[in-house]
Amino acid sequence: MSRGVNGKQHGIIPKRAAFPSVPVRASLSMSTTAVEQKKSPSMDLAIPIMVNGCTGKMGNAVIKAADSAGLHIVPVSFGAEKESGKTVEVSGKEILVHGPSERESVLASLFNEYPNLIVVDYTVPDTVNDNAELYSKVGVPFVMGTTGGDRDQLYKTVEESNIYAVISPQMGKQVVAFLAAMEIMAEQFPGAFSGYSLQVMESHQSSKVDTSGTAKAVISCFQKLGVSFDMDEIHMIRDPKQQLDMVGVPEEHLAGHAFHMYHLTSPDETVSFEFQHNVCGRSIYAEGTVDAVLFLAKKVQSKAEKRIYNMIDVLREGNMR
Repeated sequence: MSRGVNGKQHGIIPKRAAFPSVPVRASLSMSTTAVEQKKSPSMDLAIPIMVNGCTGKMGNAVIKAADSAGLHIVPVSFGAEKESGKTVEVSGKEILVHGPSERESVLASLFNEYPNLIVVDYTVPDTVNDNAELYSKVGVPFVMGTTGGDRDQLYKTVEESNIYAVISPQMGKQVVAFLAAMEIMAEQFPGAFSGYSLQVMESHQSSKVDTSGTAKAVISCFQKLGVSFDMDEIHMIRDPKQQLDMVGVPEEHLAGHAFHMYHLTSPDETVSFEFQHNVCGRSIYAEGTVDAVLFLAKKVQSKAEKRIYNMIDVLREGNMR
């Protein structure tokens, strides 16, 4: 189990009795609390970025992190029809929001004005595919942190358009590194957990409507390791009272957290393994998104291969700032 910012234990299992007591146990836990990144005086690339979904919590966090990194926030964003025409203030920046009907002409005009433009997408699952089609049609490089949508169609659309993009359902670099380690284990030791049963719980703020993409990625690794598990068995927790009482989420982070727990039990219930990673706040994702923008800008500038990159590629590039 791990401890959060207020010293409380952060667990996803409400009671230890939820799982059998076993004589052998292995546990890996990670807890991350939002820490603001200070602006680096040596980093002032002034890369123009357009953050779509700027009125959302993640969009707000990305604008704050991007501004600290010296990026240029283009004062335009796409939002819902009800937001169209409104000027909103986000982290001290005034941004004009355009609705769906104006998107193509506005984006084409912006890309013409800012040829080095990179779009960041933190909208909603229902708009993922339409947005990707728009970015692909205009040809603008983009970073997609929005989860959900038809992922197969998303990748197909972008691959066929031959543009630069970073697409990842998980932008936290440390969590991505953990996922990479899981994938290596699955590749090198297939079937190592054959016969083991798996229980998965994930808790996010109530506004997150889809199942955690990170949880799905980890489960995919466990499946390669021989574990039988269906994605619909994931226990999603979105009720704030349960998050407080059962999961142990600090009250100040109910509106922004990502807690995951994976519990494996051997067929004879004598061995168990537990993997847990808890994130409070959004800074870890915002900072990772800024690194993805810097990575993509570098690829564009160097005329590297036009393709879909992911956060593993960003990690391999090393420190972007």
